[in-house]
Amino acid sequence: MTTTLSDLPVAQFIGGRWVDGAATMPVHNPATGTEIATVADGDDTTALAALDAAVAAQQDWAATDPRHRSDILLRAFHLLHAETERIARTITLEMGKPLVEARGEVAYGAEFLRWFAEETTRGSGAYFRAPSGGRRIAVRTLPVGPVFAITPWNFPLAMVTRKVAPALAAGCTVVLKPAPQTPLTALAFMQILVEAGVPSGVVNCVTTSRAPLVSGRILSDPRLRKLTFTGSTAVGRTLLTQAAQGVLRASMELGGNAPFVVLESADLDKAVGGAVLAKLRNAGQTCVAADRFLVHESRAAEFTERFLAAVAALPVGDGLDPATRIGPMIDGAAVHRITALIDEAVGQGAHLHTVGTGTAGSGHFLRPAVLTGVDTRTRLWNSEVFGPVAAIRTFTDPAAALQLANATDSGLAGYVFGENFSDTLEFAENLQTGMVGVNTGAISDPAAPFGGMKSSGLGREGGSTGLEEYQELQYLAIDR
Repeated sequence: MTTTLSDLPVAQFIGGRWVDGAATMPVHNPATGTEIATVADGDDTTALAALDAAVAAQQDWAATDPRHRSDILLRAFHLLHAETERIARTITLEMGKPLVEARGEVAYGAEFLRWFAEETTRGSGAYFRAPSGGRRIAVRTLPVGPVFAITPWNFPLAMVTRKVAPALAAGCTVVLKPAPQTPLTALAFMQILVEAGVPSGVVNCVTTSRAPLVSGRILSDPRLRKLTFTGSTAVGRTLLTQAAQGVLRASMELGGNAPFVVLESADLDKAVGGAVLAKLRNAGQTCVAADRFLVHESRAAEFTERFLAAVAALPVGDGLDPATRIGPMIDGAAVHRITALIDEAVGQGAHLHTVGTGTAGSGHFLRPAVLTGVDTRTRLWNSEVFGPVAAIRTFTDPAAALQLANATDSGLAGYVFGENFSDTLEFAENLQTGMVGVNTGAISDPAAPFGGMKSSGLGREGGSTGLEEYQELQYLAIDR
């Protein structure tokens, strides 16, 4: 179960060139703990060089025809599909997810290239007579300018394409900083962009283990005009504070604490299948993962029994093993943090059901855990778990369940299952989340606006609104 890494770039990508760094950082396979590569470890000088390249390329790229930008994105879409196996194996090696999920991520990530290739050519704006008469009002869109994109490790390709594709479509140049745990996938994608015809300097990639140093240097530069970040709410707040100094446009997709609600009318086949998907996709390491399960008391025993059986049928192991359905945690710190949450909840009265099969290897494995009777005051209930752990409580009053579902600062995603259409839809519409899965555990779609309410972020990615995040509006008052 190996793959060739010798053909993957390990240098910074700046101004259309691969640039070796004075320092390097290791990349580890979380399923084995072994080092699989060393890549350049950028610093503030590297960051400045990348921004210089993006600024130098901005004017020419903004002036390109929308059709030209669209054609490049479509070529990247097809090239990425042609490289599915190589990119998927890279994702599995450095992030750990099962190979079948990594292939799915390649397909999902590629769709952002196609979607925004299509959005590029649709155009927008307005031209109309002023209501007071005497002049015409014209409104047009312009690229916001150089973009700093910071992406997480859990979807090392899709989170890159979800930011780079609309930026390029809008006519913006980009400095990308991928997570230090998963730089190889981002660098491999740079190769694809070059082959697709992206000009030098339009997209630059800085790999680094010194995120505050690199981010601080770029965010303090007045030439930067846009920040887009996916990651924790705590880091997002810090970045927003820095971005405020330059009054930067900002898109922030931050943490979640998703409720998963099973109403009395729910179809348990749908609910259990949706729960497995919403909780255990990517071993629970997703921002839209279901964390807090609220199940109607009349359905709780059967739901829990069936959910436990479904989870127990999912083997845990190395993502390159075809039998694996749940891979490792990203690192040992994640295992320690999640274990502490479980122990604390059990200490406060929760009942632990540990399920799943196999934790072969010396990597950062954590068997799935389901806890019932979880106290709402525990950190497990109130945290973004980011692991294969489900906390279950029961309810009898849907109004009380809704109140509990909304009792969080997070508002990214939620899920509700029920066959009484009116009651289910009303419940979904009253969830304080940017996205709701109604009788489905899968909500991400490049054609839909992805983002949250409250402390879960600002702006939207995907959908027609995703392009607007990278555009400015200019109004022209035209006298006769």
